[in-house]
Amino acid sequence: MACLSFIIGIIGNITAILLYASPIKTFWWVVKKRSTEGYDGIPYICTLLNTCLWTFYGLLKPGGLLLAAVDGVGIILQIIFVTLFLIFAPKDKKIKMIYMVVILNVAFPLLVIAITHLVIHGASKKLTFVGIISAGISIAKSAAPLSSMKTVIKTKSVEYMPFSLSFCVFLNACVWGIYSMLIKDIFVGVPNVLGFLLGSVQLILYSFYKYKSKMLEKSTNVIIEEGPTQIVKGVIVIRVNDEVVNP
Repeated sequence: MACLSFIIGIIGNITAILLYASPIKTFWWVVKKRSTEGYDGIPYICTLLNTCLWTFYGLLKPGGLLLAAVDGVGIILQIIFVTLFLIFAPKDKKIKMIYMVVILNVAFPLLVIAITHLVIHGASKKLTFVGIISAGISIAKSAAPLSSMKTVIKTKSVEYMPFSLSFCVFLNACVWGIYSMLIKDIFVGVPNVLGFLLGSVQLILYSFYKYKSKMLEKSTNVIIEEGPTQIVKGVIVIRVNDEVVNP
């Protein structure tokens, strides 16, 4: 069982790194266009907070090296993404994001670490405290993509909800959900069950609106192709009528 959980954990590390790295394409366009356009920076700030807490949890948990390692990588990637977002965001959004970074990515993790080491005594209690906080933040973070989903429904476009991110959320939650059952860790398990459900909804939305946009594009192309023919026919009829009326 220990060997199986380790193998699943390794697979989970791979899927988690893919998830953390999935916004690379998005930020490539952000840098290229030198603008964040309609993208939302909140998910990246929340993910940075999440990776900080889970890294701390992994360091406290016996045998939690896999958790600490993968979330350590996540911290590095999210710092890069948040920094790029702050550089290219509009001024009003940039100020708001800076406040959020200071509070959520600096002050809050330091507060959790301080309380854990200075106030709470006993390894088990410390692990439970950090586990509850980490799981709670993960559950709250699950609500972050809801803004993107709302935008998709409102605009009927999947432009601001990348498929790679939605798929990685789904796949990562599946693997870590299995891993949590093998190591019997409820703090890892609960957020990933919710992540699985959320990832499923995102994929359904993506498939629906992507198909709908393709059908609309196809219909538009048909209209454009048929339009000139109809106009030409109309002109021919008018000329014929003109010749009849005015021989």
